[in-house]
Amino acid sequence: METILTRLHQMVWGPWTLLIFLMVGIGYTVKGGGFQLRGFSFWWRYTAGSLIRNRENLENGDVGERNSGKKGISQFQSVCTALAATVGTGNIAGVATALTAGGPGALVWMWICAGIGMATAYGETFLGLKSRRTDQMGHYICGPFIYMEDLLGTKWLGRIYGVLCILCSLGMGSMVQANSAVNSVAYSWNVQKGTAGVLLTGAVLLVVAGGIGRIGRAAEMLVPAASGIYILFSAIVIFSCFRQLPGAVREIFTCGFTPRAAAGGAAGYGLSQAVRYGMARGVFSNEAGLGTLAILHGAAEDTTPCQQGMWAMFEVFFDTVVLCTLTALVILCTTDSLRMTPKASGAALAAWCFGTKLGRGGEMLISGSMTVFAFATMIAWFYLGRQAVSYVSQSLRVGRKFSEKAIQIIYPLLFLAAVFAGGLWSSEAVWILSDLWNGLMAFPNLTALIFLQKKVAYPQWKK
Repeated sequence: METILTRLHQMVWGPWTLLIFLMVGIGYTVKGGGFQLRGFSFWWRYTAGSLIRNRENLENGDVGERNSGKKGISQFQSVCTALAATVGTGNIAGVATALTAGGPGALVWMWICAGIGMATAYGETFLGLKSRRTDQMGHYICGPFIYMEDLLGTKWLGRIYGVLCILCSLGMGSMVQANSAVNSVAYSWNVQKGTAGVLLTGAVLLVVAGGIGRIGRAAEMLVPAASGIYILFSAIVIFSCFRQLPGAVREIFTCGFTPRAAAGGAAGYGLSQAVRYGMARGVFSNEAGLGTLAILHGAAEDTTPCQQGMWAMFEVFFDTVVLCTLTALVILCTTDSLRMTPKASGAALAAWCFGTKLGRGGEMLISGSMTVFAFATMIAWFYLGRQAVSYVSQSLRVGRKFSEKAIQIIYPLLFLAAVFAGGLWSSEAVWILSDLWNGLMAFPNLTALIFLQKKVAYPQWKK
């Protein structure tokens, strides 16, 4: 079974797939005049800068007029929910997997993926806010399936995306997160996987039962606190082995553009491996191009397409350039650029690296961070999948009663079952399957982004 999945994964995540991601991102970069890079000070001022200054209401004449209403969640809650979906196991376990499979150079291609993906994230979020609509209960329905139908005129493509989004929520959004969290807890806390799976499933149920409001409030509390703690202790580990830092940085850039031969007990890494795993894990981590940011940001009130697009760029930057880089430096510095790799992988490898400098407390810390990140990601992906179920059921006109049953009963049960099962499956099978669904999910969205590029507008940031 794993052999079949591996072959399908290689087909979906072949060079041509990565080329499409790059071309779409480059297209939006050119259209925006390199806004994500050249306009860094501008969009930073309207995103993270506004939080640092503790200003809730910015005078954004360049951004446009804001809407108001009671259909969704606050802007900050939408940002935290979107971060909850992106800041997850990809930042820890995903980075560890990319480094061990593709070498230190994989981080360079994660950066490249992020730089280009920021433009893609802006475009899809802008389109999501521009085309959102409300259901009969007054709640926002938004995402790629909406702008595929309303702006592109291809309802069938929206249906395909919706189905793939549901599958992805049951894979990347639940199984992968549960797998990494349960394995990390089992490794560091000596808790049985079955017990950890039951507790995690129960916690997810308590939050998602409250709908988008409770999900937003949970994300608002968990994401900033967990990210801050992880950044602090990552910095402590990196500075504790600062002598290895120059060598680690040198290996990152050297292996990013040239293959490294096997030497000193270390495996050799091909350039193609660095590119493939760096790009794949980069997309997995920041989700730029998948269309999920359009769904999550679409629930925000009192905002504009431009402003939420800038928040989407910030999330990609924070997710990959900040968090993924910290994880990579921790692993490379503590393992001498993977020349002393322990008998561990994924989340367990990250836990081992923290433990080498912080002791038992370090392993427990990374395990706790992994669990919190995974939990936040799962509740955000539940909302994504539920939105997709709502759209698909309404689009196919399956009947109001069945539609309500699918949204309120069938999908929640499937999602919770995936959470529990993910903690028990083998890591390799879970990751391969989720990467496969990720790639398939991206194709309809990237197709729509190509044809809708002209409909995306940018704030007046040039002086």
